[in-house]
Amino acid sequence: MLGKTTRDRKAERRTATRREIIDAAWRLAREKGLAQVTLRDVAELVGMRAPSLYSHFASKNAIYDAMFGDAWTRYHEHSQAAAADEPDTSRAAMRFYARVFFDFAVEFPARHQLMNLRTLPDFTPSTEAYAPSVAVMEDFVARMTRHGAGGPDEIALFTGLVSGMVDAQLANDPGGDRWSRLLDRAIDMFADNVGITDEETRP
Repeated sequence: MLGKTTRDRKAERRTATRREIIDAAWRLAREKGLAQVTLRDVAELVGMRAPSLYSHFASKNAIYDAMFGDAWTRYHEHSQAAAADEPDTSRAAMRFYARVFFDFAVEFPARHQLMNLRTLPDFTPSTEAYAPSVAVMEDFVARMTRHGAGGPDEIALFTGLVSGMVDAQLANDPGGDRWSRLLDRAIDMFADNVGITDEETRP
């Protein structure tokens, strides 16, 4: 019959199982810490024997790799959805970019560690897993460029500033708001430094 498609049910089941394994690893990372994720514990959560995981992931680092790509994919989707609320003026927009990232990062410290810190010294993301983070940065640079602050130094200063605020919040006031309350002031300092005023509106 014309238009008839054949479902690959085996592939669908495999994808669903991989998703279940990744979700279980995130659960363990949240409960025990990123470095405490073990193949045995992941297998137990998904109801399979540890050796069976190897048919889906060759090693624990392979699970971390999938988690890395998953985290940046989720952030990309999150930031894209948030874009509907982006302010029109440049300084307010920069505060908005910082807030979207800051809140996403502090909501799940273990995820932030995997995305942005070298918490696992023997882990390096694959090109495939790294691709969503590249897409996020390209989108961010494009947005900052619209506001006249998309140069390499400006991007490095902004990301370093916001990342530092995230790390200070998580290290010194986890669950609190000490650095969260200071975030807008920090971005205003950045805007002052690069010459962005409250009145500027960019297309």
